[in-house]
Amino acid sequence: MMSDTKPLSRLFSNAPDTVGFRRLRKRLARQAEEAINRYGMTAGEAQPRWLVCLSGGKDSYALLTVLLDLIAQGRLSADLVACNLDQGQPGFPKHVLPDYLETLDIKFRIETKDTYSTVIEKTPEGATLCSLCSRLRRGHLYRVAREEGCSAIVLGHHRDDVLETFFLNLFFGGRLEAMPPKLLNDEGDLLTLRPLALAGEEDIAQFARAMAYPIIPCTLCGSQDGLQRQHVKEMLSRWEERHPGRKETIFRALSTTRPGHLLDPELFDFIGLRPVGHNADH
Repeated sequence: MMSDTKPLSRLFSNAPDTVGFRRLRKRLARQAEEAINRYGMTAGEAQPRWLVCLSGGKDSYALLTVLLDLIAQGRLSADLVACNLDQGQPGFPKHVLPDYLETLDIKFRIETKDTYSTVIEKTPEGATLCSLCSRLRRGHLYRVAREEGCSAIVLGHHRDDVLETFFLNLFFGGRLEAMPPKLLNDEGDLLTLRPLALAGEEDIAQFARAMAYPIIPCTLCGSQDGLQRQHVKEMLSRWEERHPGRKETIFRALSTTRPGHLLDPELFDFIGLRPVGHNADH
């Protein structure tokens, strides 16, 4: 755990010295701390060891920065291992993430596994690459987490990812399901954590621009047009433009469910719901 401000100074050495940026930084840190506490991400561990997964995109860079910020301020007690899975994508700049992480004085690991070829080979032409890519990537990250003695993998998904996943499952899967901030894997030995689950994508994008991260574009799902997720993202953006605050309202609804006002008999005991004094024999 960082005990001085030197690493924090390096982390924000090139950040703008403006009131707006300081407010943004505080807001993201506050939201991450709230998510960590609300969903018990450190519950049962005095100082957990987390594998922070970096893709080279804005979200994972911001995630690592915010976690290091909280640790340096004494608001989070955790050991972090940063990890990038080099999936063998053509033209992937292998030096970018190691060069960046070297400046942060943090333990990191670059894992090279050619999942790119498998995804391209196994995915039918025109089909979405994301699903298989995600499954293969997650399997390797779980393995690395076990090898590094970590209790969780930590991902950079944010509020907008949660909302998009909810509507994808609603429209195309026929179920009420989103993206949980805390999830236990099938084997029961590792958690998946999303400390940025309460943060908006617009704030993260603004933060990333201000921090001038060396962004690495995705040449898999990031290169595909017409994805269902992109359609949902555009739908939410239009709603937000017409009705500011709409996304926050929907997100709040996901945290305020009333099972008895839905239709799932496994979630709520409708059969046992009877008036007081009702006699089944009459």
